[in-house]
Amino acid sequence: MINDKRLFYGSCFALITTAFSFAIAAGILDQLKTELELTASQAGLITSMWFLGFPISMVIGGLIYHKIGGKVIMQFAFFAHAAGILLLIFSGNYIGLLIANLLIGLGNGCTEAACNPMIADAYEGNKMSTMMNRFHMWFPGGIAIGSLLSGFMTDFGITGQSQVWLLLIPTLIYAYLFFGQDWPKAKVQEAATLGGNLKAMITPLFLFIAACMALTAISEFGPNQWVGLILAKSGAHPMLILALTAGLMAVARFFGGNMVAKFDQTGVLLGSAILATIGIYLFSTQTGSMAYVAAIIFALGIAYFWPNMIGLIATKVPKSGALGMSIVGAVGMFSTSIFQPIIGGWIDSDKAAAAATGLTGDELTLVSGQATLGTMVIFPAILIVLFTILYFWIKNKKNDEVAMA
Repeated sequence: MINDKRLFYGSCFALITTAFSFAIAAGILDQLKTELELTASQAGLITSMWFLGFPISMVIGGLIYHKIGGKVIMQFAFFAHAAGILLLIFSGNYIGLLIANLLIGLGNGCTEAACNPMIADAYEGNKMSTMMNRFHMWFPGGIAIGSLLSGFMTDFGITGQSQVWLLLIPTLIYAYLFFGQDWPKAKVQEAATLGGNLKAMITPLFLFIAACMALTAISEFGPNQWVGLILAKSGAHPMLILALTAGLMAVARFFGGNMVAKFDQTGVLLGSAILATIGIYLFSTQTGSMAYVAAIIFALGIAYFWPNMIGLIATKVPKSGALGMSIVGAVGMFSTSIFQPIIGGWIDSDKAAAAATGLTGDELTLVSGQATLGTMVIFPAILIVLFTILYFWIKNKKNDEVAMA
């Protein structure tokens, strides 16, 4: 018998493990750099292993999901998480930390590869959209909790590697919840075959959604990566901005099902693109207390991007199956990794232009950073156009299906 509630709670704790690894790894990076006498480039490469493992295991997991089942993929996720966490704790060298972060990234990707299709198969209609949003609320929610815990432990002098023990708590909980559980079968028969998946994935609708995913991911992760550092020079507290953004995203995703029921996934995504554009524009023009207003609008904009893009594939291109959801998620991650150095180039260029006008110090950092944020507005602005097209595309498709019936 399938216990969908237990499987769902297990999925949530697995995603909390992912979020904790993201938050705590970021929080302890400076400590590890000092403790192990690492260069900045070495520390950056350690972090990149997290992002490398994620899409690799996501794609492979999507390919084999219907062959071996989500249970086996999550068993590997537990092994990768546990081994990576223990290696991160006990490794006192650079190579060990690289392997540890790669393993944790692989475990995180397996979580997405196994849990997204499980939720899509376990629930129907708007209930599926509700549960997909509530599952994904634990990424920003976990980041907010993990960041606060990491900051608290750092203040009390707990070393970076000792903080990693915290990751074992949600890891052991999800292992217990998944233990001995049966997983649901694919709702659509073609979704359980590689041929059916590939046929669905070469359709114009799937390819269009994948292109949109590349822009939604960088609209979310691009500004999030830089905005705290930039606005710290404006009088706003970067940790408060990040906590406010993550917390609001978690709350918004909890009520995501209600939004989808009222406006459909395409309507929600269009509204999200509009809010994200306004939020990033405000980040690029406002300082001080207004930065918190920008953070609120930005958070409400990006909150529904990731879960509803995955849900859109599950509902509008169901025959693409677990592989389709994994490929779209991987497109988002790869997009983020590709655009980050491009954004870094924009910052260097804007900094040189601002310095040429005579600006220095904090003013130079703020002006050049806000100029780069102003350029980033282009990502969600393009999405407004694309999601408008998608909205009418899906609407006309529904009308055609009704007419045929």
